[in-house]
Amino acid sequence: MADYQTVRTAAGARVAEIDEGLRAHMNKVYGTMSVGMVITAAAAWAISGLAVTTDPTAYQIGASKYLTDMGYALYASPLKWVIMFLPLVMVFAFGAMINRLSAAGAQLFFYTFAAAMGVSISWIFMVFTGFSIVQTFLITAVAFAGLSLWGYTTKKDISGWGSFLIMGVIGLIVASIVNIFLGSPAIMFAISILGVLIFAGLTAYDTQKIKNDYVQHAHAMDSEWLAKSAIMGALNLYLDFINMFMFLLQLFGNRE
Repeated sequence: MADYQTVRTAAGARVAEIDEGLRAHMNKVYGTMSVGMVITAAAAWAISGLAVTTDPTAYQIGASKYLTDMGYALYASPLKWVIMFLPLVMVFAFGAMINRLSAAGAQLFFYTFAAAMGVSISWIFMVFTGFSIVQTFLITAVAFAGLSLWGYTTKKDISGWGSFLIMGVIGLIVASIVNIFLGSPAIMFAISILGVLIFAGLTAYDTQKIKNDYVQHAHAMDSEWLAKSAIMGALNLYLDFINMFMFLLQLFGNRE
């Protein structure tokens, strides 16, 4: 009996240790993601402010809006394609390099990526009203929090969603690239609806995956692995949030 009680006590202590470690791990994931979001917002706001001028001799883009030389390079010259696709290239590069990077290097790469994303989406401040952007951001934040909480707490195994959702993301990327040349509002509307649904599902899926990955590897508490795992988790949730926000903005944002 004594041995049985000892085993039970040890098992209980181990469970408590894993639970405490999981909470710390998730806090690291959400904290890193939040810093990335702040960097993205700051970069987007700063770039958009530097890209527009009131000088009527500059490049006109609206009734009272003009692009500076930098703004023209970002949004009207061939450089816009580099700015547009740079975050996508960086995501694939990050996935390929993560095993060779230190935890500190991975975190720096993530923050650099967040800044590049901010530059890439800075155009929204010239297309949509400020109120519309803030309102959509708050709606996205509420939806993201609810979906992530459900993914974390649900007892249902949603790991089977992964392959279906990733296929959906690939389809969205292809359709979006095609529609750049077609310019069809109907296709853009359909892409936005599907984008919101797919990234809503990915938010719950990624949250559960981050939790399960930690629990499965909890027996080997490698601090370097945990740190890089938290950064990768933050990246996945960051992408879910940003994409859901952008698709919602396309659907409900008020244009200037």
